[in-house]
Amino acid sequence: MGIKVLRTYKVHLPHASNVLKAIREIKKEDPDFEMYVMLGAWIDCKNAWAEEPDHNAESERNEVEIATAASLANEYPDIVKVLAVGNEAMVKWAASYYVQPGVILKWVNHLQGLKQSGQLPKDLWITSSDNFASWGGGGEEYHVEDLEKLLRAVDFVSLHTYPMHDTHYNPDFWGITKAEESLPKREQIAAAMERARDYAISQYQNTANYIKSLGIDKPIHIGETGWASASNGHYGPEGSKATDEYKEGIYYQLMREWANEAGISCFYFEAFDEHWKDAQNPGGSENHFGLFTIDGQAKYALWDLVDKGVFEGLGRGGQPVSKTFGGDEAALLKEVLAPPVKE
Repeated sequence: MGIKVLRTYKVHLPHASNVLKAIREIKKEDPDFEMYVMLGAWIDCKNAWAEEPDHNAESERNEVEIATAASLANEYPDIVKVLAVGNEAMVKWAASYYVQPGVILKWVNHLQGLKQSGQLPKDLWITSSDNFASWGGGGEEYHVEDLEKLLRAVDFVSLHTYPMHDTHYNPDFWGITKAEESLPKREQIAAAMERARDYAISQYQNTANYIKSLGIDKPIHIGETGWASASNGHYGPEGSKATDEYKEGIYYQLMREWANEAGISCFYFEAFDEHWKDAQNPGGSENHFGLFTIDGQAKYALWDLVDKGVFEGLGRGGQPVSKTFGGDEAALLKEVLAPPVKE
């Protein structure tokens, strides 16, 4: 199966109906408008988010999620091109809700069956969006029979990789060497960010190697990757010193270049900051993954597109798209910290 997805929006069910209606209205006004949706059904275990989640049983809600996703795929076949069963639903660090691979397999097989019987569009792709480890690129605890069956059942693999998080949780790759300590700050950061990109590539490649070792040939798509521009926690000034607009911009560019060269589809997370992700902590990293601020300013990663006039006539809240820091790179760099020196 060849995969070519342009201008694709990744959305989960609570927002899906409004998004799909909006896209259809735009398409009516402009027949040349092209946007597709990868629609995610939330999957979790029984008693998820409670004190004692049961990871060997599934939530009763899962059936409703799958039925709703299938219904929307039939209602909007020209827009919904992918159904994803679960989002980081198998990775074991999701301790509040993760399920075993057999649960995802059950619903993937169900949807594939609907497709084969003509109850879903025949060109609809079925997958699950999950961390690289869940797809076999991590520890051997993930290498179970149901995962192998799942890899054979999906139409492609949607893999998440977030090196930024591992600047705290698995920081062996992160930072600068003693030899790089004397370099200018820009060069220090460039070296560290290239290693972060290589770390993401290694997660992708480890997954690909595992899948190949099973004799399975499936396309692997990067379902999510990104880098936050701020953090008052693990990744900020008191932590790994990983988050700022400058590093975010470099990661964005490096990942785009690699994905384009390798011919890999990639969802970059995300377009706009989402202040609701960690509403109790405005400075939390989860609120700052956007390439635009919440009020529509383009962060450093997109400054060159502002200069090229790509956003001409567009805006948010009645204000045209402008650059953060007023486009003053020197002012931006004053707030950027060099990565820590590796021992």
